[in-house]
Amino acid sequence: MTSIAIIGGTGYSGSNIAAEAVKRGIRVTAVSRHAPDAPIDGVTYVQGDVADRPFTDRLAAEHDVVVVAIHYVDAAGEPVLPPLVPGLAEGAVAGGARLAFVGGAGSTHEGVGGPRLVDTPSFVEAYKPEALAGAGVLEWLRSDATPAGLQWFYVSPAESYGSYNPGTAIGGYRTSADTVLRDAEGKSEISGADFALAFVDEIETPTHVNQRFVVGY
Repeated sequence: MTSIAIIGGTGYSGSNIAAEAVKRGIRVTAVSRHAPDAPIDGVTYVQGDVADRPFTDRLAAEHDVVVVAIHYVDAAGEPVLPPLVPGLAEGAVAGGARLAFVGGAGSTHEGVGGPRLVDTPSFVEAYKPEALAGAGVLEWLRSDATPAGLQWFYVSPAESYGSYNPGTAIGGYRTSADTVLRDAEGKSEISGADFALAFVDEIETPTHVNQRFVVGY
């Protein structure tokens, strides 16, 4: 049985991924700093901190995939996750686990060769710290700084994604390597359930090894 640990497993993305994974018979451990308000049947919940290196090392040793589904910055916009990623990567290699990230849309490009969304004039200023921190993690994963043997993937959602726009699951999605995906009306959306569908598909059948991919309708 495949096993995954989701750091941030009670958040919007994490809980959707947990629900989809459990439906497929995957063993799921959801990690958060607090107990869940609405636990999902079949998910094991543990309390822990992503900054606790011995704890995250154990997660990697005990699971096939470690999913990171937390904010990249704190409420003040200061990076929280980026400084911890090298340690998570080292732990993943030592434990024999794949490392998977829930990214943001800000690092996706407006067309092939176009600017990143975060660099366009219309990008909301308040969201820039999170977007830039996530983009920095992606750049690090793609660099030569990663430990030998690391296997990772990074999934960016459509532009209008989150608990504010949960959408309706259609049981499908499209993917791209780096460009934002839009429908015929120019909308860039993906429901939480279908984002999780794409994420767990990648867990079960790796097709984007050491790559980022973008999900949308």
